[in-house]
Amino acid sequence: MIKYSNQKNISAKQLSDIFKNSGIHRPITDLTRLEKMLNHADVLWTAWDNKKLVGVARALTDFSYACYLSDLAVDLAYQKHGIGKNLIDHLQKQLGKDVSMVLLAAPNAMDYYPKVDFKPADNAFLVPRNPF
Repeated sequence: MIKYSNQKNISAKQLSDIFKNSGIHRPITDLTRLEKMLNHADVLWTAWDNKKLVGVARALTDFSYACYLSDLAVDLAYQKHGIGKNLIDHLQKQLGKDVSMVLLAAPNAMDYYPKVDFKPADNAFLVPRNPF
């Protein structure tokens, strides 16, 4: 049975492992950068199969108007079981109905987000980061 929490701290190594095991493209070898990503996130929801971290949703928000869902990663062995949807649902419940959630989807995830109630946006702009 998968358990969800926004009260558990995880290490940069655990974040690296879940990113690696999920197939998401992140700087998995730069533990210092991952530690900063954890330290400066406003919300971190995690999914656990006993003591094994199997999913994470990391977000930046003002808790009033907007939330950027920066990372949604689920271990490949646990995908297609609703864990990503449950992480999003927990985040949305925490934020409330007055907060919009936005994200940047990877090309291979473009079909996933409409299935979990995200609407496409044509009015977004991006200043890209340096590649890693």
